Parts: sequence; C-alpha cells; structure tokens
Amino acid sequence: MTLLRLEFHCHTAASKDSLTRVPDLLAVCRQRGIDRLVITDHNTIAGARAAHALDPQRVIIGEEIMTTQGELLAAFVQEEIPKGLTPTEAIARLREQGAFISVSHPFDRFRSGGWRTPDLLAILPLVDAIETYNARCLPGWFNRQAAAFAAAHNLLGTVGSDAHTLPEVGRATLRLPAFEDAASLRAALAHAQPDVRPSGLGVRFASRYAVWMKKTGRFRVE
Repeated sequence: MTLLRLEFHCHTAASKDSLTRVPDLLAVCRQRGIDRLVITDHNTIAGARAAHALDPQRVIIGEEIMTTQGELLAAFVQEEIPKGLTPTEAIARLREQGAFISVSHPFDRFRSGGWRTPDLLAILPLVDAIETYNARCLPGWFNRQAAAFAAAHNLLGTVGSDAHTLPEVGRATLRLPAFEDAASLRAALAHAQPDVRPSGLGVRFASRYAVWMKKTGRFRVE
C-alpha cells in the first residue's frame, strides 16, 4: 500500500505569529516530500484558501480555533470559525460543514490554548482525535501525557510540527493511507505511522519576532 506523508498542523503569514509566505511553504513541502498539508492558521482560513488555490491536491483547508476553554484543530473546513466561542458551539459549527476535529497540544500548560482536564473530558465524545505530539511542546512530557491520555480513552491521535517557520515544516508528520475527507481521514489514522522530532526552544523566539515585525509594520503579506 502506498502511504501519504501528512503534515497536519502548519501556519502561514495569515497567523499573527508567522512570517511564512504561502508560495515558500508549498515549495518546501514539495522539497520535503509532504504529500498532504493541513494549513491551520489561528482563527482564519485565509492562508489555507490561498494555498489551496495554488495547490489543491496537496493542501487541505484547516483552522486552529481558540475557544473559551482551549484550542481546537480542524481539517476540511469550509467556513471560518470565529474565536471566542464555547467548545461545544465551535464543534457544532465544524460538524455542520463536515470537518475533522482534533484538539491542539491539549496538555501544554505554557500556551494559552492548553486545556484543563475536566474541560477536555467533557468534549471527548464530540471530537475525532487529540494531538498526541506537537513538535513545539517543551518539555516533552506534555506530549507523553497527551499520548497516554489518548491511549487510555481509545482516541485517535494526530501529530504536527505546528510550523510557524519554514525550517520547522515536516518535523512531525504521519504516514498513512490515502484519504479524501473527514470520514476517510478517521479511517486512515487508525493505520498511521508517526515520524516526529522536537523543534527546540528557538522557534518560540521566531514567533515573537513575527509578532513584532507585524506590529511595527516591517512585514506585509504580498
């Protein structure tokens, strides 16, 4: 069986903390053998739509959504979901459009998008998976906790580089059978093989630099 290489969690300059231009991201994915790319910018699908227009075979439109209790990570998004909704409302809107729903870096206590365990338990029946490895999670026990939680609750797991810069792209990917939509992605994840490496602390400084560049007007998406 031919397996695809999937990058499930990736950002473009449409996110406030990334300077990655869409054409550069697509070029790097081709160079690194990434067959499918879910672009999950923060609370917007503008970057994903632009990338999909350039490479519809490779790009899946996604979104990382900040809810009132933590971040969700969605693929096959058709309509943008605004930030600030309750998790149940955001999930309901995603379900209406047939999206695949995972949970971003659920146990990372150093990020505003992390989850309290009771809140996470409350939404488990409503989501498809949780992110069991995020290359930006430091220290590593956040990922180990997520993987153990998924195993204990019989949940599917997604992994992703959470790339905000080009060097990060492809650091956490899955090899899995071909899929075309949320339903076939769920089936494929049961046979997925992760290939993961941490990105290191320096990438966090790159994100802060991106925020500063945009606030000072030194960077504009062309």
